[in-house]
Parts: sequence; structure tokens; C-alpha cells
Amino acid sequence: MRIDRFLWFVRLAKTRSAAQAIAEKGHLRIDGRPIDRAHCPVRVGNVLTFAVEERVRVIRVEALPVRRGPAPEAQECYQDLIAGRTPAGTVRDPASE
Repeated sequence: MRIDRFLWFVRLAKTRSAAQAIAEKGHLRIDGRPIDRAHCPVRVGNVLTFAVEERVRVIRVEALPVRRGPAPEAQECYQDLIAGRTPAGTVRDPASE
């Protein structure tokens, strides 16, 4: 599956053109390799690293989606690898718990 379609299907980008821009800026990495094209393939097990809205996301692809479904379905397709993050991507404060 193309990286731009994956980012859009799992709702990490609001539009497919925004997903293409993320890929083409050169700030996206798949398994540590810089990516500069939107048609680069992504597979189950790949680790994606990229910046979105002034924060870095590190995710592992768990499944390839077949459509752009609801958010809970989309979140099952990847695992957030940065410790201390909630499913919505916000950082928890351990001191307040």
C-alpha cells in the first residue's frame, strides 16, 4: 500500500494531499530510511517516524486498512511506539497520577 494512502486511511492525515505532502517533504522515515515520495510502499511491521503538528510520531504498522473507516478501526492498524502516549496521542503526566 502507498504511504500516502496509509496515512490518510488510518487518519494520521486529514486529506490525502496532506498525506502526500508529509511524504514528499522528506521528513518521513520508514524503518529509518528517509522517504521523499508519496508512492513508497508500506508493509505490516514497518516503523514510521514523522512530524505532525510540531510533534514526532513513531508508529509500527500492525495491519493494512482496506478503507478509511471510523477512528477506532483506524487505530487498530498501528501501534504508537512513544511511551507515555494515550491512544489520542496526548502525553500523560505521570506526576499527576
